[in-house]
Amino acid sequence: MECRHFGTCGACTNYEGGYEYQLEQKLLHHQEMFKEYYTKEIEVFPSPHTHYRARSEFKIWHIDQNIHYAMNHKEHKGVVLVEECPQVNEHIALLMPKLLEEIKSKEIDFKLFGADFLSAGDGSLVVSLLYHRKLDTAWEQKAHQIAQKLGISIIGRSRKQKVVIGQDYVVESLFINAKEYKFQYIENSFTQPNPRVNEKMIEWAMKNLSEEKGDLLELYCGAGNFTIPFATLFEKVLATEISKSSINAAKQNMQLNSIENIEFVRMSVEDFVGALDGVREYKRMKDIDIQNYKLNTIFVDPPRSGMDIDSCKFSARYESILYISCNPLSLLRDLEILSQTHTVVSMALFDQFPYTHHVEMGVKLEKKGR
Repeated sequence: MECRHFGTCGACTNYEGGYEYQLEQKLLHHQEMFKEYYTKEIEVFPSPHTHYRARSEFKIWHIDQNIHYAMNHKEHKGVVLVEECPQVNEHIALLMPKLLEEIKSKEIDFKLFGADFLSAGDGSLVVSLLYHRKLDTAWEQKAHQIAQKLGISIIGRSRKQKVVIGQDYVVESLFINAKEYKFQYIENSFTQPNPRVNEKMIEWAMKNLSEEKGDLLELYCGAGNFTIPFATLFEKVLATEISKSSINAAKQNMQLNSIENIEFVRMSVEDFVGALDGVREYKRMKDIDIQNYKLNTIFVDPPRSGMDIDSCKFSARYESILYISCNPLSLLRDLEILSQTHTVVSMALFDQFPYTHHVEMGVKLEKKGR
């Protein structure tokens, strides 16, 4: 990828040597990092070199009477005015200059400080415009004209205010093992930013679960990114997530894909573990017949902080553990606990974030003596 902002824009921190060289260095670093737990070759899943992000956030910077997209400077020297961004997919890249022109011409740039883009592969787009002022009917009328002209949805956000023009979601299609899955991605909620690597990540996870027996327990299920495809491998799936909006999206995604064998529970992992162990009863578990599940396998995709000690010890009860991590450091810490009872049998590196030092990791563990 070539970008005129390499070296200054903080969105890309790793730009020396070209993409293949950077990916090789990431692999060597993580093989060394995890050698205590896995000595075989780590499987690597590269990213497209350009236009790989389906969502992105930019500052809006005001200079004199003009507005610009901006990102934080790589060395914390203020901001960098962004004239192009080859990270974002083609749909976002084409929209960005047109949107800026329309915002300026319709004079709705007053106290505008941010623009967030969410895109699907079919070109549908939701743009969130962030303001330090209350949005009135005049703003809404002008934003509606822009949305209609550009064929997008616009959401105006200010403190305690959300104005939706069109819809606040896109529907993305992911192709997993040649099968299409549809997912509703809601504005201002977490989605995987790199859809092509996300597809590879789900395929790798499904391959590593394909021979497991019984039912599946999933912690930190989000909007069902993994849950929905996993449901085709297991008789039943029990999935937990603390976010109400994510649970609602997960249930919607289950319907979109005509899946019926998942039960979603809106609970924190800590509360869920307590409920299973009979520490206390929860109303949200009253309709779940836990005795009807044959849970031999657990899948976890925790936040950057990883799992706490109790969650690790709880996961260690299961014969097989599949762990997707967006933070190798917290994964390394959690493996100190999990490796006491389990052995790492497979490991993968997913390059979700090219031109940075960040990666996602996948680990399959099996109980010792299994």
